[in-house]
Amino acid sequence: MSGKRERVVSALLERHGQPFARAAGITLRDQPSPLWRLLVLSLLLSARISSDIAVAAARELSTAGYRTPQAMVASTWQQRVDALGRGNYRRYDERTATQLGEAAERTLTTWRGDLRRLHDHARGNDVGRKTEQLLQGFTGIGPAGAASYCREVQGVWTDLAPYVDDLAADGAERLGLPRTPSRLAALVPAPDLTRLVAGCVRAARDDTVVADVTGG
Repeated sequence: MSGKRERVVSALLERHGQPFARAAGITLRDQPSPLWRLLVLSLLLSARISSDIAVAAARELSTAGYRTPQAMVASTWQQRVDALGRGNYRRYDERTATQLGEAAERTLTTWRGDLRRLHDHARGNDVGRKTEQLLQGFTGIGPAGAASYCREVQGVWTDLAPYVDDLAADGAERLGLPRTPSRLAALVPAPDLTRLVAGCVRAARDDTVVADVTGG
């Protein structure tokens, strides 16, 4: 790796490499609760709303106790609306409150409350594409939300790695880094890939991140 590229990667990881799950207070592990909470975050990120607001809303839902699909199902629609409002997720709060209830129901009925079963179902050839398709079976999670989930979960579902969607690849290109997943992943140790991809996503969305990291 060239000296300039090494400096860009180092600055990106240090200043903009916090995974979105971590920003939402989720310690991601291959366990039912954090995998569910990541699904909630991905659903929130699917709307046309800033990632900061989606992260804040995910934190509020967790603070309210909706850390499992069982707890989400037990909540009322109004309680979910109120939690979203406390996170300033107001433009889409009513629709999203409904979608969260539906996502919880689907997790319980289709995956028996454990999204590790979704991963098991997707294993094999083209696991990334299969995982995306299964995630899009949840109302409210489209291609962007499914990609968000896969970018973050690849740290624990390592057979998805290296997962670099078009948005992250665009950010990498803006930073002068390779778009190709294998080449981008080769720039960092495996445990840092999720952080690198998160930084690339921020670079794709925010010119100030690019300027900060590249000095441009």
